[in-house]
Amino acid sequence: MIEGRETSAKTRTIKYGMVGGGTGSFIGDVHRKAAAFDGRCEIVAGCFSRDYDATLVTGQKLGLDQGRIYKNFKEMASKEGARSDGIEFVTICTPNYAHYDIAKAFMEQGIHIVCDKPLATTIEQAEDLARTAKANDLLFMVTYSYSGYAILRHAREMVRRGDIGDIRVVIGEYPQGWLAENLEATGQKQASWRTNPELAGVSNCVGDIGSHVENTAAFITGLEIDSVCANLEIFGEDRTLDTNGEIMLKYKGGGSGMYWTSQIAIGNDNGLRVRVCGTKGTIDFVQERPNDLQVAFLGGPVQTLTRGNGYLYPEAQALSRIPSGHPEGYNEGFANLYTKFADALNKKQAGDTLTDDDLDFPNADDGVRGVNFIHRCVESSKNGSVWTKLD
Repeated sequence: MIEGRETSAKTRTIKYGMVGGGTGSFIGDVHRKAAAFDGRCEIVAGCFSRDYDATLVTGQKLGLDQGRIYKNFKEMASKEGARSDGIEFVTICTPNYAHYDIAKAFMEQGIHIVCDKPLATTIEQAEDLARTAKANDLLFMVTYSYSGYAILRHAREMVRRGDIGDIRVVIGEYPQGWLAENLEATGQKQASWRTNPELAGVSNCVGDIGSHVENTAAFITGLEIDSVCANLEIFGEDRTLDTNGEIMLKYKGGGSGMYWTSQIAIGNDNGLRVRVCGTKGTIDFVQERPNDLQVAFLGGPVQTLTRGNGYLYPEAQALSRIPSGHPEGYNEGFANLYTKFADALNKKQAGDTLTDDDLDFPNADDGVRGVNFIHRCVESSKNGSVWTKLD
């Protein structure tokens, strides 16, 4: 297939702000590029660092009006909320500990939210954010980025349509090797905050990448976890948070699972993989090959489906941007989520009724489920790897 996706009609550009994501931040730059990808969003305000001088540098590089480059998020929320041309949503890309206070401050001003995962550092905080968003009729997206991949939409549709039958086993893994050495001792910024419980919360490895395994598996299968049995391990001198974890799962209504997450697996870069085994077949997604989905049906050969081809379900085709054989991945997936969110916000502000398709992005409830998963894994491991129910 050589045709690309036709760009949808131009809609009103939505003005947004950002907290965190200053110069040198990997994820801040990803957010800004994704938001701008389809011309739906324009950044006009920000508080990018706790250091105001650093915030000014980032804001000036982005060409922002200096009057909308703020010293702290509270000032930003208050002043943007009071402006007639204030931001319509804020993107939060700070360390985990700050998500709750920032999101609350902006929601109190009637401002919609895009927030990095995990949603918060406690279950109570996560649940409060979800309640607040519903009570104030605000859109809230949690950026589980892989749910924006076109090929994963096809995998989800295969499960929904019963192509692989009833699910028996889900196997997820996410190995990385970047924390095999104590990088935090060198002052490396990402390692320093992710291994610090005051900034990251109760978990490092499961909270950081295990949350992606949980969300990706849930996105594809629609299954809810009933209970977990986790063994979380701390490798690395003077560390207090996990850098490796093995988790067994039982799902509500039947089926079981096994997840492995690691940041000390030398030779692995970003190895998210989810396999779903059903009574009729198996699907196998490997994030480092984001355009492919391996499928095997009972009694048949193993097949590789590729993004951008006409045999994929419409839900996948709708997110495929360029012809098959031209790689799409992380940035495009992130952009798909932002475009979904922006289009939903435009429609909402026009007074139109939002459909399930309009709201097909990770929301605050997904964020609550992810935080619950993290905490129950930690609880299980601390109690001797006992089976622990999710709330």
